[in-house]
Amino acid sequence: MVSNKPKTILPLENGDRLSRSEFERRYQAMPRIKKAELIEGRVYMTSPVRVIHGQPHAYIMTWLGVYCAATPGTRFADNTTVRLDIDNEPQPDALLRIEGGQSQIDVDDYIQGAPELIVEISASSASYDLQEKLQVYRRNGVQEYIVWQVSDQIIDWFRLRDGEYIKLQADPDNIIKSEVFPGLWLAINPLLENNLAKVLNTVQQGLAILEHQNFVVQLNSLCS
Repeated sequence: MVSNKPKTILPLENGDRLSRSEFERRYQAMPRIKKAELIEGRVYMTSPVRVIHGQPHAYIMTWLGVYCAATPGTRFADNTTVRLDIDNEPQPDALLRIEGGQSQIDVDDYIQGAPELIVEISASSASYDLQEKLQVYRRNGVQEYIVWQVSDQIIDWFRLRDGEYIKLQADPDNIIKSEVFPGLWLAINPLLENNLAKVLNTVQQGLAILEHQNFVVQLNSLCS
């Protein structure tokens, strides 16, 4: 006799080994969970967010928001699930993508494919973000990857070249400039000193360069 009783959905647990479809099924059944990721087939769940993570996260989102507002054809997102491959479904702290670029929005409103830029805030998970997750992002073609190690006051900006990540170096003014998004400039010292006004002033300077204007024209042609 076939039972019509619905199949019990098991809770999502840190360290579970799951397929992507089962991960999504359990995650969707537990709306109280705000962040869970599938990395190399293993579930990672974070602790409640403290100010040491929340404030840097807010600064990064503000910085990306200013850039995105001035760059039609780009989109940014906060804590959004990304379907990278069969074993990896991260939920990066922040991302910036090109419309019509290497990622798209699925019919069920998830991002499919690698955004061009991902940012992770590492208050207590630097090894995780700089090891397993870094390799996943590299393998799936995330073009630029920023890791802000808050406790150590370190910001690493990786650029994908020939299948490997190399670190972008700051200029003499200690500003790192994106190679994928012209004009996306990050003033390292002001960011580490919580000087958001200076961070935003620097990205505004980047938005004024000719390369950014040309990039906007390029994006318009891509989206038309």
